[in-house]
Amino acid sequence: MFVILVYDFGEKRVGKALKKCRKYLTWVQNSVFEGDITEASLKKLKIELTEIMNKAEDSVIIYKLNSLKYSKREVLGLTKNEEDLFL
Repeated sequence: MFVILVYDFGEKRVGKALKKCRKYLTWVQNSVFEGDITEASLKKLKIELTEIMNKAEDSVIIYKLNSLKYSKREVLGLTKNEEDLFL
């Protein structure tokens, strides 16, 4: 499945969140990741993020796309990662 993951972590934990997400997904912009991921890997990533987050201060939003058939990605301005995964 293709996912877009967005997070908002406190300053003390944001580096750890970045490192965890980069293991599984492609970084496309500050606190934004995307990519193909298996259900098992997504579950593991969610567990790892939950372990470092402060649930009273931090948040993660995951958009799951079962099909990219009707999707289009458009970037205005600086492209932070040249790899275009969005079809």
